[in-house]
Amino acid sequence: MNASTTSSAAGPVSYYRFKPWNIGRFVIWSLFAIALIVAPMLFRSSLALTMLSQIGYLIIICLSYNMLLGQGGMLSFGHAVYTGLGSFIAIHAMNMATKGSAGIPLVLIPLVGGLAGAFFAILLGFVTTKKSGTTFAMITLGVGELVAAMALMFHEFFGGEGGITTDRVYGTPFFGITFGPAIQVYYLIAAYCFVCTAAMFAFTGTPLGRILNAVRDNPERVEFIGYNTQRVRYFAFIIAGFFAGIGGGLATINFEIVTGADSLNVVRSGGYLLFTFLGGATILFGPIIGAVLLVIASVLLSELTKAWLLYLGLVFLFMVMYAPGGIASLIMMNLRLAKFGRLKPLIASYLGLAGTGLVAILGAAAMVEMIYHLQLNAALGPTMTFMGIQLNATALNSWFGSAFVMVTGLGLFEVVRRHYVHQWGEIQEAVEKDIKRAEAL
Repeated sequence: MNASTTSSAAGPVSYYRFKPWNIGRFVIWSLFAIALIVAPMLFRSSLALTMLSQIGYLIIICLSYNMLLGQGGMLSFGHAVYTGLGSFIAIHAMNMATKGSAGIPLVLIPLVGGLAGAFFAILLGFVTTKKSGTTFAMITLGVGELVAAMALMFHEFFGGEGGITTDRVYGTPFFGITFGPAIQVYYLIAAYCFVCTAAMFAFTGTPLGRILNAVRDNPERVEFIGYNTQRVRYFAFIIAGFFAGIGGGLATINFEIVTGADSLNVVRSGGYLLFTFLGGATILFGPIIGAVLLVIASVLLSELTKAWLLYLGLVFLFMVMYAPGGIASLIMMNLRLAKFGRLKPLIASYLGLAGTGLVAILGAAAMVEMIYHLQLNAALGPTMTFMGIQLNATALNSWFGSAFVMVTGLGLFEVVRRHYVHQWGEIQEAVEKDIKRAEAL
């Protein structure tokens, strides 16, 4: 509330201006909290609970990575270093607490991982953030490979190929909670997920967060106005390492085992990069979408097909080509149209794109699955089942039919796409006219 005073002939008059509450933001955060609370009540299976727990700490990790990529423009290939080292420090702290040599309750173990992630970010980030752009990416790749190689050299700390195990049920119960059941672990992860998400959102509004965006967009101008861009990147790198370590500590509590080969490798860092980009690196809820997709792809899609990495790579390729802003940007663009009442005319086009695209994908997937069947399951015979249909991987008619479906789908998709592009352009022009008309009033 701001108070101002104006002078008049009758004397000073005071008036007050009230800043209205952001009701929309309050509703969104309330819905987010409710979703975290209600989710295990709706999905009751053990698999679903495991997936929800993974989504919880991956949201923190992907958001911490987005702090580098989306907010700072720093393409990192070594983010798993800080997540993994935070996991190892957390599991050693848990084992020490189990033996009675450290009085750290389980609810604080993620903070131990966070402090470990920040510590290693302080050590390694000073050199890493000396450069930006491609050089920064290469340095992070080298650091990631170096740490992954060291995991096999220092057996006592990293546990070798077998890793290190622990038991999360130790000490006295926390308000009667032992954290033995998976549901209790989930709510611990959910609590940290909500708090960390809110903290990283708040970071975007801080002076450091604002200047970090400026460093991403125009580092020369930031240097001109007197800021040290390396120092800005360094501070952001430390904060990102802290939240990455928290995610690593929560993963340790969830699985009760940490292995260097899985936690520190470049593949893990690439996964964070891939799904943060797919979700949308420039919008806060984009990495949240990416975390959900990461769990779905690694848990469900990997069980459905052995070619899931190929499909994932193709999805990434098409997103880079046609939607570089990720899924979140697509959502925001359509919300903008809905705000001006221009979304309804596009529904038919969206349905057409989805239908024709699905036909093309099914035809291509049938051929991919037949190739994988011939390579990996040749001993089982040429016959395979795809989407309830019997296919012969060695028969010409199966290949011709799959190719015909794919080509037909692609042709129809292109027809619908051209109509959609024309329609999209007209609607965007209408929206711009609506905006100018509203500004003129």
